[in-house]
Amino acid sequence: MQCRRALCKRWLHLSGRKSMASSAHLHISSMLSKPQLRKRQFHWTTGYRSRDVEFTHVRYNVQRLGFAAVTTEDIAFFNGLLPGSVVTDPDILEASNVDWLRTMRGRSQLLLRPRTTEEVSQILRYCNSRNLAVNPQGGNTGLVGGSVPVFDEIIISTVQMDNIINFNSTTGVLTCEAGCILENLNNYLEEQDFIMPLDLGSKGSCHIGGNVSTNAGGLRLLRYGSLRGTVLGLEVVLADGAILNCLSSLRKDNTGYDLKQLFIGAEGTLGIITAVSILCPRKSPAVNVALLGCDSFEKILDIFKESKSMLGEILSAFEFLDYSCREVVCEHLKLRNPLQETPFYILIETSGSNDDHDQEKLSHFLEKVMTSGLVADGTVATEENKIKALWALRERITEALVHDGFVYKYDISLPLERFHEIVIDMRNRLGVRAKRVVGYGHLGDGNLHLNIVSPAFDQQLLDSIEPYLYEWIAQHCGSISAEHGLGFKKKNCIYFSKSRAAVHMMQQMKAILDPKGILNPYKTLPAFTQ
Repeated sequence: MQCRRALCKRWLHLSGRKSMASSAHLHISSMLSKPQLRKRQFHWTTGYRSRDVEFTHVRYNVQRLGFAAVTTEDIAFFNGLLPGSVVTDPDILEASNVDWLRTMRGRSQLLLRPRTTEEVSQILRYCNSRNLAVNPQGGNTGLVGGSVPVFDEIIISTVQMDNIINFNSTTGVLTCEAGCILENLNNYLEEQDFIMPLDLGSKGSCHIGGNVSTNAGGLRLLRYGSLRGTVLGLEVVLADGAILNCLSSLRKDNTGYDLKQLFIGAEGTLGIITAVSILCPRKSPAVNVALLGCDSFEKILDIFKESKSMLGEILSAFEFLDYSCREVVCEHLKLRNPLQETPFYILIETSGSNDDHDQEKLSHFLEKVMTSGLVADGTVATEENKIKALWALRERITEALVHDGFVYKYDISLPLERFHEIVIDMRNRLGVRAKRVVGYGHLGDGNLHLNIVSPAFDQQLLDSIEPYLYEWIAQHCGSISAEHGLGFKKKNCIYFSKSRAAVHMMQQMKAILDPKGILNPYKTLPAFTQ
């Protein structure tokens, strides 16, 4: 107890009000003084080629549906419609055929890059008449195979639809095209003292249209809620080429069905999103980040309860990572851990409008969790560069795991009391067959990222993971997909989280909006016969 009190005293002396301008620990100042300012790219490592990845339809034994094949006449039509924006070069197509995890590979021979909604409309009108399947693609940062073709679907990329249409600084509503990169939008808004309501590790590559199509969650959901609440309007092109303009900027519109909700999280299977209007919060002038080390998961739950009580409205993130996560980012990305080794770590962010007020609340909170023995070690950062350095320990876990081997990724929701129990369970179940089993995620909203690594793809290991994991999740009233979607990899597992009646209704909606099934086939929903 005396040791904890001494640490707390040193912490408060270095990070209390007025003096809380750097780090709470002097011994990490050198690490924090050189933050890695970089644009996150979630694509290809040097020298890597897609031909090293097994075709998806071969690995998973998928039968091609009865779509037409692309002909020279089709390519001629698209060249006339999109001069200079039709790609048939196999070397360029390579990156669009493989997901960035390097686990899925299609064999599309045609990539289209429309610039306008009208061009997307003409593309889909033609494809629907010809029965040509299409694969909508944004930044290709998805984790469940939803953004790459399974067979030879035509890839429709939104990369050239990257214009900001309007921003209203009075209401905070941003209207933009679907191909805008999330980080670029955030940088644009920060110049006007606003921010995007979501923040993702892949923000340097992902597109806002893809974010909405997958209902991405991310690091700010605890504070600002999900995209189902912040997205005010959408412009969508349907399978037959019809343009559905629901691009409202109104906070309240209670006239009929809220059609935009059909396309949020639909993963491009009901329509292609071409524009988004989204409500953006003001940028907080006072931001603090604390990285804490803990001896047990039970203590983390106690800290979370205290944070909600004592930090209240300024709490903007509560992130969790276990020791194995810290180990993998330090091993592969050479990041330094500023704390002593502990089994668990949490990253807490506060953001508000009054620096003195926020620092006082944070100091009182830290004092309580330190003196009560809930925290073994910790550090605080308030300067932007040092904040980025602490966030890197959490945000770059996914990137580090790619360097570790073949990754079996699971994005799940669980009651908090069960949050880390499944990680321990899987470690015991898989033993030495798994190179690494790690758990991290958004504890503030019950979203765990369970990642299992093996040196290479191992079907026997996968059979030991699934369906056991999904059965465990269903037994404990969780969800098999919290924010990544179902894509190709998890579409047949939907029944662990949804009733057959609910899935049947979804299939009926798909049949109405896309009767030929040309939009992102083989994804999100099981085949109607299943």
